[in-house]
Amino acid sequence: MGISALTPPPRPEDVHETLLEFPDNRLLRDLCGQFDRNLAQIEHKVGVHILRRGNQLAVVGTPALRDQAAALLHQLYARLETGRPVEAGDIDAMIRMGDFGGAPAADPEDQLEMFSGRMEIRTRKKSVEPRTEAQKAYVRNLFQHELAFGIGPAGTGKTYLAVAVGVTMLIGGHVDKIILSRPAVEAGERLGFLPGDMKEKVDPYMQPLYDALNDFLPPKQMEKLMLEKRIEIAPLAFMRGRTLSNAFVVLDEAQNATSMQMKMFLTRLGEGSRMVVTGDRSQIDLPRGVPSGLKDAERIIAGVKGVSFNYFTAKDVVRHPLVARIIEAYDRDDGISG
Repeated sequence: MGISALTPPPRPEDVHETLLEFPDNRLLRDLCGQFDRNLAQIEHKVGVHILRRGNQLAVVGTPALRDQAAALLHQLYARLETGRPVEAGDIDAMIRMGDFGGAPAADPEDQLEMFSGRMEIRTRKKSVEPRTEAQKAYVRNLFQHELAFGIGPAGTGKTYLAVAVGVTMLIGGHVDKIILSRPAVEAGERLGFLPGDMKEKVDPYMQPLYDALNDFLPPKQMEKLMLEKRIEIAPLAFMRGRTLSNAFVVLDEAQNATSMQMKMFLTRLGEGSRMVVTGDRSQIDLPRGVPSGLKDAERIIAGVKGVSFNYFTAKDVVRHPLVARIIEAYDRDDGISG
């Protein structure tokens, strides 16, 4: 359970100071962040004040909040000692999930062989960790189920985490290829009116998938894998007639697949493959009156053995905090106008 600064104001007699000592000044500098921005983030989120005194940090606040902040600071310092950086997203993830006590996970499923430490996805360029409980459950299901759905608003990491798991399984030899797909549905502009050949028309719709891959693979390796067809990025329509074996397959923006396209895609699953379907039901760009294949799939195959459904909310948004507030505002408006 995460911690919150939304607590009653403490009485003066409850406010005391805890002094923490960190022997390595270089790591302490990284812990504090540029212009002490990491400390400012912890102060804001936890509800304490943190003062720098040489190689010590003084945490001022109520006993419970001081303990939480101290545990968080020690865990972040331990992370730096292993050579891993501390970024704003890492701090936010620890606070959201409340997993900064340093104790090993009680659930044996958290010790999946693809993970190191606290559910870490290792790729060639960077390591990725789930930042919310919903993301953690989603990643676990990506490894454990042959077909996994990730449904929720933009910015919750649905596609990003799926691509990270796919890259991990590819470089680990668990699959032979990665296939990433999207419906080429326009939000106001027709493909036929765009300049260029078919690849040039379609590539803008696939760009978010290229962006995710670029985060996890060095450019030369990615280029080589794409030339060898071990990584494919293609519109959903190009999947018809294929059997996708020994592959990690991701269908992104699935809310824009029709019911027939969704059935076609799901029945492409071959031996040794994993399939992930991600989508946001609030951003359907299909023509009026055309039902979303994602909604139909939820209704039809819910409860089928080997299939998992994971749902995200605005609380799982890991982009700018304003994005979460925007999504919540739209959700409220939908409730009023609905």
